[in-house]
Amino acid sequence: MTPASLSSFFNYPAVQIAVPIIAVIAVIFAVLGLIAFTLLERRLSRLTGGAHGNIEESLKSLSKDMKELQIFRTELESYLKVAEMRLRGAVQGVGTVRFNPFQGDGSGGNQSFSICFLDEFGNGVVLSTLYARDRVGVYCKPVENGASQFETSQEEREAIDMARKNIAEHKKK
Repeated sequence: MTPASLSSFFNYPAVQIAVPIIAVIAVIFAVLGLIAFTLLERRLSRLTGGAHGNIEESLKSLSKDMKELQIFRTELESYLKVAEMRLRGAVQGVGTVRFNPFQGDGSGGNQSFSICFLDEFGNGVVLSTLYARDRVGVYCKPVENGASQFETSQEEREAIDMARKNIAEHKKK
């Protein structure tokens, strides 16, 4: 195209209207591009220049925190295993039976009792009291694996059975 043909092209009325519109649209696109670039640059600077300086430093810090959390978790799991074993040795089953050891003569009522305290393994003690108007006798027998090596009364066996059932009910929950 020669400069003379180009100047005749711009003499058309449609071209004279379209050129300023195209120029305004180009300026709008340039401003929008500049805004998008500024926003992107701001986001990128926040990402690369955060609290730790840059992405690499941030990733190192996160990796360090993750390792500390893993160590804490391991320590916590160890502690919980120890605590669980200690709890198994704590009293978990209790059984109480009240009775009258002197049936018929009216001296004692149901003031006597046998009470059993057992851990999860069925180990513990059974305590019995025999109440009379003029005295109270207290007896204690060890219990291992849900039974005593000493002779037990019917009430003591009932208390031991109640404590074992109590433990079984707690295990179901």
